[in-house]
Amino acid sequence: MMHMTFYWGRKVTLLFDSWSTDSWFSYSLTLIACLLFSVFYQYMEDRRLRFKLLSSSALRNNADGAVDTTPLLYTKIFAGGSRWNLGRFAGSALFGINSALGYFLMLAIMSFNAGVFVAIVFGLAVGYLLFRSGDDEQVVVVDNPCACA
Repeated sequence: MMHMTFYWGRKVTLLFDSWSTDSWFSYSLTLIACLLFSVFYQYMEDRRLRFKLLSSSALRNNADGAVDTTPLLYTKIFAGGSRWNLGRFAGSALFGINSALGYFLMLAIMSFNAGVFVAIVFGLAVGYLLFRSGDDEQVVVVDNPCACA
């Protein structure tokens, strides 16, 4: 039976039919897995944003070696270099991995188990605190912070 409202309970089926809990021990392990998966999502999102920042700053170097400080005037047409390079493919792969992780977290929350919901939200908050709330926040604030983006 699929729940359509939030419920508290140790019996939950998460993502796959084979991942179902029937004891407090298996439920606790599931909550820990959700928490760690959420922290890992924030870590991977940080890696993706840092990679994007490094690759875009490398492309925006002027002829005299200075970094262009006007990103709104920077266009891909005048960026120079190949449009299809290894950095774009790596960035695309990281984006795909992060999207898959985000959608798995969303589907886990859609189990409507309140414990799973709390574990994922807490894991996202801890991951954000550990990996994404540093001094360079003003640099990457342009990107979408949505967990499923």
